Amino acid sequence: MRLPEIVSREQWHAARAELLAKEEAVGRARDVLNAERRRLPVVEIGTQYVFEGGDGKSTLLDLFAGRRQLVVYHFMFAPEWDTGCPHCSAFLDQIGHLAHLHARGTTFAAVSRAPFTRILPFKARMGWTLPWVSSYDSDFNRDFEVTLERDGELVERPGISCFLREHDRVFHTYSAHEDGLDGLGSIPSLLDLTALGRTPEGSDRVRYHDEYDY
Repeated sequence: MRLPEIVSREQWHAARAELLAKEEAVGRARDVLNAERRRLPVVEIGTQYVFEGGDGKSTLLDLFAGRRQLVVYHFMFAPEWDTGCPHCSAFLDQIGHLAHLHARGTTFAAVSRAPFTRILPFKARMGWTLPWVSSYDSDFNRDFEVTLERDGELVERPGISCFLREHDRVFHTYSAHEDGLDGLGSIPSLLDLTALGRTPEGSDRVRYHDEYDY
């Protein structure tokens, strides 16, 4: 690797100021895009999907855990695999403390097609405590386009889907797949994908994760 150009401190400040203007333009464009995402129409979920996790059987509504929003990470883990996808594992490794999402009325959960009996030992190996359930006995992965049929075989791809709850009604608001996941993983980036944005509960104050009152 060749070393970048070596300049004086004054020259560096001038170059940095030029780049900063471009970064700020990207930030403004991102804010506009996030606002457009929040205005996307929604689709009501009529299918009664059934998942299996540590607490037994659950529905999509159950995954909300009583909160208004749900962010699902579609973790690539086919039924015949012994371990989950390393790229998906790296994604989950970067997820922050879920209290920051919960305080904003948003639940995060991972969903895979592998049976829960395969998910559980891998989850223990990785040391994760976040919710992770199996969609093995449902069409959830197919319906949300993360398990696809290509040349007669089923293939997996990573993705994120966001849902909004209105009492007992569940709505699909957004999904992204593969390259669309680049740059995601932080709490703000996940909230930016949701219909209610970063402050669905009306408070933008960030606290220590053990000081939220929710």
